[in-house]
Formats: sequence, structure tokens, C-alpha cells
Amino acid sequence: MNSDFHDAIVIGSGPAGYTAAIYLGRAGYAPLVIAGAITPGGQLMNTTEVENYPGFPDGILGPDLMDRIKEQATKFGARIEYDDVTSVDFSNDIKRITTDGGKVYTTKAVIISTGSEYRKLNVPGEKTYSGRGVSYCATCDGFFFRDKPIVVIGGGDSAMQDADFLTRFGSSVTLIHRRDQFRASKIMVDRARGNDKINFTLNSRVTAINGDDKGVTSVDLVDTATGGTSTIPANGVFVAIGFTPVTGFMKGVLPLDESGYILVDGASTRTRVPGVFAAGDVTDKVYRQAISAAGMGCRAALDVQEYLGQIDNSRME
Repeated sequence: MNSDFHDAIVIGSGPAGYTAAIYLGRAGYAPLVIAGAITPGGQLMNTTEVENYPGFPDGILGPDLMDRIKEQATKFGARIEYDDVTSVDFSNDIKRITTDGGKVYTTKAVIISTGSEYRKLNVPGEKTYSGRGVSYCATCDGFFFRDKPIVVIGGGDSAMQDADFLTRFGSSVTLIHRRDQFRASKIMVDRARGNDKINFTLNSRVTAINGDDKGVTSVDLVDTATGGTSTIPANGVFVAIGFTPVTGFMKGVLPLDESGYILVDGASTRTRVPGVFAAGDVTDKVYRQAISAAGMGCRAALDVQEYLGQIDNSRME
């Protein structure tokens, strides 16, 4: 085979992709991991302290955790390429993968672990002021809003964590949520409510983000219960309303659900295309945790090993 051929290729990184690489590497398959060019390591690279990953009772920074898992994968023979996949051809037994850098890789088996990306509000001003007051990463950009009013939009764990973190910087932090109940876990809600620097504006939806040539100045709101409108001053707007699976390059290639998540066969990681598997947030819209993604990465690697064993045995018969 050509030098670009691999028994198994992992598209994407994060807990799922790197864990899959660990298991495939230990099984002797020397997998290639196409980790991504912009944010290799997934969402944990933008996370501060991770407190619920087993084995770290005192917590661990997200980037440190991902570096350790990646190091473990390379220790067992995984090769990491920092590039983005632009197209795939899964129509034959040997799969073809093309990257943004122009490289073409072929493989017997593929694990897709491209995860998900930040969901947008899609309101006027969001795109205009992205990078000039609108942010999707509190740990990346919080420092730039020291002593300035900040709003956080969302009702999940990420929103609570972001709001708590941003109180280190902002003159005020207001958490805006469209309902009066939260999706976040009780411990995260209690922590946010216990921080007297966080104000809560509930039953409210952002309708526009306003600004000038210097950046964001305020956000417009509508009350979801009464229909009334208001405006809140803000220089930093942090959006934490969930994620969209990164499957754009898979449309028409793999069956996806209505939200764009890859469909798999029951509790396995098998897709409907033989030799193609999926793990992590790209197929999981329910649990969405680092540990569950890592577990799926393990399962995907084991599914790949079974698949490779079957096709190798069939060729020997």
C-alpha cells in the first residue's frame, strides 16, 4: 500500500478521538488521528477546571487533561496530523479522506469524533460584533472585559460555569435565560446562585446585540412571558446556548438525524456504512460529557478491531 494508507483513521480529537487512538494503538494498528487545524483537543481546550473526570480528585485544567490523553495515544503509536477534513469517500471498502492541506489518506476503517461547535444566537449584531464583544469562550476572552458589564446567555452547565468565571473580571455579570428553569445540574446552579456578583434575568430572550465602532454596548431583550422589551448595557456578550455537531462534510455520505448528529446502530458505534464508526458529541446529544465521550471512543476502537478482524479473516478463507 502507499504510505498514506492506514488500517484505521480517526477524524477529530477530543476525549473520544484520543481514547480511540489509545486503544487502537495498543492493539497494534498505529492509527492516524486527523485532529483538526484550529482547535485540536475539542471543547476541553477552552475549559478551565474539570472537576468530574475520574482520577483527578483535585480537578484538572481542560487543556492539561487533553494533553495527557494525547500523549498517551502517541505513546502507543498514534500519529497526529493537525489538519481539517474537507471531503470523504466511503463508497468502497477502502475509504478515502481528503484534507484542507491537499493530502489524501486511505484506510480500511474510520472513526468520526469531530464533536460539536458553539451554537449561535442568530440575532442582529451577533456576527457584526463577533470578536469585538461577542464571544463563545469565557476562558479565552474574559480578561478583555475587566471592569466592564458582561452578560452570559444560556441555562446549562456551561453558562453557569462561564458566569461564575467571568465575575473575576466584569464590573457586573448578568445571566440571561429564556425560561425560569435551568438545564444545568443542581450543583452548578447552586454555585452560580451563591455568587452574589451574578445577576439573573430570566424568562428573557436576546433579540439584538448593539454596538458602535469600539464594540458591543448593549443587548435588547424581550420578556417571553409578557412580551415587554428592555435593554441591558453590556460590553461583553458570552453565548453559551449549546452546540451543533460538526458533520457538515458528512451530509449525503452518512445518515444524520434532523439535528445533524450521526446515527449509529443501537448501543454500538457502527454507522450504516460498513467500516465507518462514530463516537463522542458528534453522535451523542444526551450525555455530552468528557467521560462518556472517552467511553464511546473506547467502544469505537473495539468495534473497529472487530471489524478489521472480520474483513481480514474473510480474505483468508
